[in-house]
Amino acid sequence: MNRKIIGAALGLAVLAASSAASAHVDVAVGLGVPVAVQAAPPVYVDHPAAYGPAPVPVVHRGYDGWREREWRERREWREHEWRREQWREHEWREHNRWGGY
Repeated sequence: MNRKIIGAALGLAVLAASSAASAHVDVAVGLGVPVAVQAAPPVYVDHPAAYGPAPVPVVHRGYDGWREREWRERREWREHEWRREQWREHEWREHNRWGGY
């Protein structure tokens, strides 16, 4: 029985020592002599200007390929159909006296 208690106490002591060792606690004592520190004055350097030829403007005239044309036609067709449907709904409400408001 005594051996079990001593073994348990020894095990707890080992666990406590290992957890304390993994805590990474550092103790340091520093002695310093105060010294006036003065930074060096800033130095500004003016870089020489570099002049080159003016940039050439790029004008995109547009490539009217079949894809762009197809997308434009589809967009115009959808817009046309939407406007037509809106007009048909407007006419239906006006002629059938559907007071939907």
